[in-house]
Amino acid sequence: MDFVRNRYWVLRHGRSIPNERGLIVSYLENGILEEFQLAPEGVRQAQLAGELFRKDLEGNSIPLENVRLCYSPFSRTSHTAKVVASVLNLPFEGPQCKEMVDLRERFFGPLFELMSHDKYPEIWDLDVKDPFTGPEGGESVADVVSRLANAIATIELEHQGCAVLIVSHGDPLQILQTIISAAKQVTQSRFNDLASRIEAVKVPAVLSQHRRFALLTGELRAVM
Repeated sequence: MDFVRNRYWVLRHGRSIPNERGLIVSYLENGILEEFQLAPEGVRQAQLAGELFRKDLEGNSIPLENVRLCYSPFSRTSHTAKVVASVLNLPFEGPQCKEMVDLRERFFGPLFELMSHDKYPEIWDLDVKDPFTGPEGGESVADVVSRLANAIATIELEHQGCAVLIVSHGDPLQILQTIISAAKQVTQSRFNDLASRIEAVKVPAVLSQHRRFALLTGELRAVM
């Protein structure tokens, strides 16, 4: 694609301790706690995702020196990224791996924090009605789009010709895929870069449909 300088894959973190406990952990200060990192099954999922990603790289003749891992600071995503880096034999503390706060989990607000996963449908119902209005005290879909666009713009500025793996969370990654899918369909010549294309598709009819791009824990997907 001529409007991006790199190729992109997304990976939702492996099954985490909050997943197993059925808890919503979306506040950054909670999310970085080690007690909320991967469960043993999540570690296995991350290892498998790393192996699948390595096969994708080999199949596309992409050398490891061209790989960049960008990940959310939450413990479940940094743990996932660390496992993948180990599978690829990349030094996790080296320049090819980067923590990016803009890739963090969507904050669902204090009324939902540390509550049951059963509350998620309430949030997604709000998204369908108005993706520009978030749950009380939390982020809307449009809020998440803005910071994800910042993250991609930073990656595009810093790298060219790389294979970028973005390790993040369910809602941010399905929102990211939604705007990328819509951005690919923009045909007007004045939208010649990803940032302008994202801005063009940042409308309720597009953003309200993000659940169509849901990922399982540990699921890897090529997006552009």
